[in-house]
Amino acid sequence: MTTGQTLLLAALLLPAIGALLAAGLPERLDRAGRIAGTAFAAATFGVVLAMLAPVRNPGTGARINPWSEIDVPWAPTLSLRFHLGVDGISYPLVLLTSLLTLLCCAYCLWKVPEPGRGRLLVALLLVLEIGIVGVFLALDLVLFFVFFEVVLLPMYAVIAVWGGADRRRAARKFVLYTLFGSVLLLVGVFVVVSSAGTGDLVALSDPATRPMTSGLQLLAFVLLAAAFAVKSPLWPLHTWLPAAHTEAPTVGSVVLAGVLLKMGTYGLLRVAVGVAPDGAERSAPVLGVLATAAIIVGGLVCLAQTELKRLIAYSSVGHMGFVLLGIATLTATGLQAALIGNIAHGIVTGLLFFIAGGIKDRTHTGDLDRLGGLRETAPALSGVLAYAAIASLGLPGLAGFWGEAFAVVAAFERGGPLWTTLGVLAAVGAALAAAYFLRLLRRVTHGPAAPAVAGLGPAARLGPGELVAWSPLVALTLVLGVLPPIVLSYSADPVAALAEVFGR
Repeated sequence: MTTGQTLLLAALLLPAIGALLAAGLPERLDRAGRIAGTAFAAATFGVVLAMLAPVRNPGTGARINPWSEIDVPWAPTLSLRFHLGVDGISYPLVLLTSLLTLLCCAYCLWKVPEPGRGRLLVALLLVLEIGIVGVFLALDLVLFFVFFEVVLLPMYAVIAVWGGADRRRAARKFVLYTLFGSVLLLVGVFVVVSSAGTGDLVALSDPATRPMTSGLQLLAFVLLAAAFAVKSPLWPLHTWLPAAHTEAPTVGSVVLAGVLLKMGTYGLLRVAVGVAPDGAERSAPVLGVLATAAIIVGGLVCLAQTELKRLIAYSSVGHMGFVLLGIATLTATGLQAALIGNIAHGIVTGLLFFIAGGIKDRTHTGDLDRLGGLRETAPALSGVLAYAAIASLGLPGLAGFWGEAFAVVAAFERGGPLWTTLGVLAAVGAALAAAYFLRLLRRVTHGPAAPAVAGLGPAARLGPGELVAWSPLVALTLVLGVLPPIVLSYSADPVAALAEVFGR
């Protein structure tokens, strides 16, 4: 077994061992369980960093050209294979997943919703990491589906057990929507595998070995895109998201926004577009219209929000709309915009949910009217909130700028009345993002201190858990804004190969 193959297996096995160890310890050793889980999360992050060490395959023009891969029989009688691999499209998302999981586990060393059960929460975070990383590494459609489903029950438990007052309703809504998407995904996988005779994504992405007709590609793309639209989430299938974010504990919201939503956009790009390019070409205008609608609707709804976490949740609908618009253009510029937009959203919105959790922990409210004057009593907390907000609204030089700006550029690049109109509307949506984030800052940080924040005293200072968990995200927001090639350089070749199929 090569070094690269060992690292691929370790990225899945280490969090599994950590989850079993953390969950298996008794309640009196709760802190020890959290420490053990965090140590395994750190080891997983180290393994993912080491994936860059093996020499990458030279460019071959293939749309999926893994740096490292494992391909062994899984269920030979059913022609199923355990096929994992990592390339320039999946690696940044694997790295983001392992980083956010580590930061969330570290955060739980100091802050847990229910003392005595923190080790169980850490164990569930590690199980979520297995499912999400597995989705990004899977190169077999059936294996992809299995990992896609692994995240369902752990996230349900995170919301239902450690969430807010209305947590059970939010968890049920999350499960129902996700199960609906899973049914569509299963049917789409069946259509592809039964017609092509294989579930191998490398083979399915090669026109020479993909026997699907144009009609079957359209059917497969519609089924797969609808399934991934639920997870992304694409308007109007987004209504599960605000409730889940609002009721989830802080670390649950960070994982949900930071990487779980990316399973949908990654699946749309890697699976739906890669497997059924003819279907993607024919469906692109509809996808573009829905993505732009998500941008506008998300912005308008955010302007009406009065609760902090719900506002951030609805902002995700708009930000992910830019990612989906980039994919819909089927241009190299648009696909690169989608990929860097994915990473930027995970970093910045993860930071925003961490900050929102810190504010609610101190003030016991998320009501914007009751948080006024935060900068007077908690200047450090207020400053980090302002930094994350201006990054999320797309200020040049910070991470949020590149994905949204170049999604608009890609729409104009695609040309024609429809795409030009969508580009203009998306630009209007970006202006709406600036409006609702500036409104948020005016209501929360400015003015006289509201009663909920007036008496914070020493609690206003950032704690060690917050410094440990937030600092890497603060730094990455700036680094990615100044140096976007740290993401784009890895994905340039596979994106160019994919865009070439569409003559772009």
